[in-house]
Amino acid sequence: MSLRSALRTIAEHKRDEIHTASPEDLVFDVVDKMKKLKIGAMVILNTDGAVAGIFTERDLLTRVVAEGLDVKTTKMSEVMTPDPQCVEAWMTVEEAMRKVTEQRIRHLPLTTGGKLEALISSGDLTAWALQAREAEVEGLSQKLKKHKAVIALIIGFALLIIIGIATN
Repeated sequence: MSLRSALRTIAEHKRDEIHTASPEDLVFDVVDKMKKLKIGAMVILNTDGAVAGIFTERDLLTRVVAEGLDVKTTKMSEVMTPDPQCVEAWMTVEEAMRKVTEQRIRHLPLTTGGKLEALISSGDLTAWALQAREAEVEGLSQKLKKHKAVIALIIGFALLIIIGIATN
């Protein structure tokens, strides 16, 4: 586990169901589903299963509420973020974190061959990075313990030699 791990590894560990909507779905229905599922984004798929867009809480705020649109008549195609930044399964966690940070986005559809495989959030990336750092610290701690044992043995042998020389 490291920041060099492929995003596929995160997707395999998530095991979350991917929630999607259609460009023809109404904002009201999508937001209601997001509320019930307690999620902050929904991937919008075309009829062929390709990623058409993403709809986030930010889109709701800036493109629906701020514009005074009627949620019961407005379709996703009108307010989604079209052609969202996607990542491929072979990309690293570090690359995805850079993309999230530089582009100020919180959700990345992970695709393979143009098909949606998972939705990776900034929270997923942060949790992975934290676990990677904890594993690294544990590894270093184990190495230090081994080195302490070797140092203790060397000091012990040195003392025995000194005591042996002193008693002769």
